[in-house]
Amino acid sequence: QVQLVESGGGLAQEGDSLRLSCVVTGGTFDKYGLGWFRQAPGKEREFVAAIAVRHGITGYAESVKGRFIVSRDNTKNSVYLQMNSLRTQDMAVYYCAATRETYDRYSYNYDYWGQGTQVTVAS
Repeated sequence: QVQLVESGGGLAQEGDSLRLSCVVTGGTFDKYGLGWFRQAPGKEREFVAAIAVRHGITGYAESVKGRFIVSRDNTKNSVYLQMNSLRTQDMAVYYCAATRETYDRYSYNYDYWGQGTQVTVAS
């Protein structure tokens, strides 16, 4: 029932910025914690960032801390991932996901997933 659609991926140069967006439909947006995950070829899907339902509580993977910012707009049913100082190591398919939990960093606790958006970082 709940659907998530990511957008904003593309080609970036190392050091550039990119902003990903995810629109959530079919559910009560402000009841979900939201997360961003990524998966590079041949690697496991990994946690990137998450944001709680309220109060602006966020969490980040150590690899992106200080460079990425996750935010949400409950009036627009959207969650965003601002990616700054991109590195080649950030190249992956990025997925947004929704959990019935207030906040979570583990993929197995997420209930709904988008199809992903490709982020390519050139060196």
